[in-house]
Amino acid sequence: MVSAAARAGRVNEDFAGAVPMAAVLVDGAGIPGAGALCRHGVVWYAARLGGSLLSLLAVRPDTGLRTLLAQAIGQVTDDHRDTCDVAARLSPSAAVAVLRVSGGRADYLVLGDATVVLDRAAGTPLVVNDSREVVISRSYLPALAAAGADTDEYRRVLADLRSHRNEPGGFWVAKDDPRAADEALTGSCPVAELTSAALLSNGAARIVDEFALAGWPEIVAGLASNGPAAIIHRVRQAEASRAATADDATIVHCTELGGR
Repeated sequence: MVSAAARAGRVNEDFAGAVPMAAVLVDGAGIPGAGALCRHGVVWYAARLGGSLLSLLAVRPDTGLRTLLAQAIGQVTDDHRDTCDVAARLSPSAAVAVLRVSGGRADYLVLGDATVVLDRAAGTPLVVNDSREVVISRSYLPALAAAGADTDEYRRVLADLRSHRNEPGGFWVAKDDPRAADEALTGSCPVAELTSAALLSNGAARIVDEFALAGWPEIVAGLASNGPAAIIHRVRQAEASRAATADDATIVHCTELGGR
């Protein structure tokens, strides 16, 4: 696994971790100036959620992934509800991707704008991502770009965008309400059908989804030959050439799945 902050000197708000049977990626979200709402911040939220989820995956291998994510969200919310405004629109939240391999099956979960890619021995990769936030965000992008980062207008527009979060007809992320886990995309397939799997934050997946510089078959081949760092390096080159705002980028590459 490789995780890189958007730029030097900036804290990385992604989290990645693994236990023998499972891997977790958490892509934290928040904006500067929200410290009055949550004194812990996005990095704490992402790491706490990822750690709670890994612990649950390790000790409850037969429990459904949505149930485990709901329990992890509840644990983290309880950890700071007495000190922070956990329900505020701008309080920390996160996208989540999970892969669990057990009993000859590979179970996966995606909540928010993370991606799971399952490289199948026969046929094209199975790509699991949730486009709801991307679709809703498109209409806000011009206003966010015009406002400029870390301004009152930027925060106002972002708050309006996030009013659609965890609401019917909107998009869903991990935040303060465990019921958001019910909206996660989940599935399962035989491990024997897979050669590898990958979990990507949206900052890494943008090489396909946003920049269109590669297809998913090329990405899984690149992971097998050169590893996650090379893919993230290509993302950084693309950001620089397009003068695009960099984002934290994380990839978890899982191989030798048949041994689980």
